[in-house]
Amino acid sequence: GIEFTEARKRMARMPRGADHIDNPVSVAPGFRIGNVHVMAGVPSIFQAMLDNVVPTLKAGTKMLSATVHCPFGEGLIGGPLADIQKAHPDTIIGSYPKYGDGKFWTELVVRARSEEALEAARKDVEAMVAGFAKAG
Repeated sequence: GIEFTEARKRMARMPRGADHIDNPVSVAPGFRIGNVHVMAGVPSIFQAMLDNVVPTLKAGTKMLSATVHCPFGEGLIGGPLADIQKAHPDTIIGSYPKYGDGKFWTELVVRARSEEALEAARKDVEAMVAGFAKAG
């Protein structure tokens, strides 16, 4: 037997109402509560637990994404980008500041569940970037 130490007791805690995730290869616990699955971090143990979880997962509509390079900062594009987001409520638009090779830029990522919604918003984002480039 393995001694049930205080550290092991802490690692074995599960929230009330959680469902146990079977672990066929070790005693490391796992649980599911709502749509959150908590499993062991050791890759081989995680994989064994994941084999029990995958059949229970519900598949949804795939999220599509398109990335637009923007050489301008969020301070400049924030307002117009918010307007584009409002005009395309079926999309999610994220702005991610980047730095490399001595330059700053912003990566704009458009996400949607339909190709049509994605392309419409992407075109507006590209037009916004082009407008700032012309005004440059």
